[in-house]
Amino acid sequence: MDSHVSPRKKRIWVLVGSIVGGTIVLVLVVAAILLIVKCKRKKPRERSVESVVWTPLRMFGGSSQSRMSEAVAFPSPGSYGYLGLKIPFAEIQLATNNFDRTLIIGSGGFGMVYKGVLRDNLKVAVKRGMPGSRQGLPEFQTEITILSKIRHRHLVSLVGYCEEHSEMILVYEYVEKGPLKKHLYGSSAHPPLSWKQRLEICIGAARGLHYLHTGFAQGIIHRDIKSTNILLDENYVAKVADFGLSRSGPCINETHVSTNVKGSFGYLDPEYFRRQQLTDKSDVYSFGVVLFEVLCARPAVDPQLDREQVNLAEWALECQKKGMLEQIIDPCLVGQIKESSLKKFGETAEKCLAEYGVDRPSMGDVLWNLEYLLQLQENGQQGEPDKATATIVPGNASSSTRTEDDSDKGYSDISSSQVFSQLMTNEGR
Repeated sequence: MDSHVSPRKKRIWVLVGSIVGGTIVLVLVVAAILLIVKCKRKKPRERSVESVVWTPLRMFGGSSQSRMSEAVAFPSPGSYGYLGLKIPFAEIQLATNNFDRTLIIGSGGFGMVYKGVLRDNLKVAVKRGMPGSRQGLPEFQTEITILSKIRHRHLVSLVGYCEEHSEMILVYEYVEKGPLKKHLYGSSAHPPLSWKQRLEICIGAARGLHYLHTGFAQGIIHRDIKSTNILLDENYVAKVADFGLSRSGPCINETHVSTNVKGSFGYLDPEYFRRQQLTDKSDVYSFGVVLFEVLCARPAVDPQLDREQVNLAEWALECQKKGMLEQIIDPCLVGQIKESSLKKFGETAEKCLAEYGVDRPSMGDVLWNLEYLLQLQENGQQGEPDKATATIVPGNASSSTRTEDDSDKGYSDISSSQVFSQLMTNEGR
């Protein structure tokens, strides 16, 4: 009897053990699958403003070199609350007298910009997205992401933001004298800028851009440099503004960022437009247009002019190559610019507008050249600069300016005019 029961019990235990073991294995397999799926979901997606993913982002961690990798995923506005950037809608209403239209100081595709005063008597510029509209949401997110991390004398600072009641409101430091464009043309309310003032403004903007490009591990590409996005404070100090289209630069082992083309008509890098490959040299191109805009005091694109003069970049380059640049400068500057300074300025702008990005200087080199030609203007120089100093000089400008305070032949026959003709005018947002 005992010998009969014992094998039966053994079979039962074997069966129970098999079931328990199989269950454990099944649980482990399911857990492993869930873990793999979870990890895959956490992997960064392609770094683009166009495909924004909202996840919390650890702020101000690590060194200044690692704080801005712009992540592939942008943080939700709610994650900024502990940084003290959130401003109640009621306070913004009070600061702008309930968005009084007499306080409007600017407008664009994003919405209106109002002058305001916060409770602590701080003057601010309040940019309000179209009420009830979610158009411009990626730009809104991007500006918060970038401006909450950077502080530089030549970059506009973010004071706060508001997302209550489906609003998209950004609050910036108030920059007294407004856009550079208004001081160059289109407004009789401002006295003309001297040549020295214009050079100092260009140098300030170049410092801000140089910091964006080199102050972080991947760098930041502004993507919308133009005279309306360079603001002047009460002392005519330049501050780069409007980071809604900005992108993080390529990783260390990459040469560019593949992304949809965005920018402003007349300032857009033709190579970026053709190839949809963004680099910091696209900012350099746009800055080159601004340089000629500063020199000539006219818009980047003016359809009312003769055909060959409509596009400033093409027209100024043609005059520069023919040695006729002095004939197209702002009449207010006649007699102010020393020959050596004008020569260097024209050469610097020409290099910035090179057809291919690889042939353009870095913003550090542009900054070096602008500082050098300011010295030529202030100190003078007997005779012309020699050949060595008349070209873009590679310099380690980053060592002195990176403080936070302070070829595709297939396209060689496409001119800038053909590129620009395919774009729609895009005024300041």
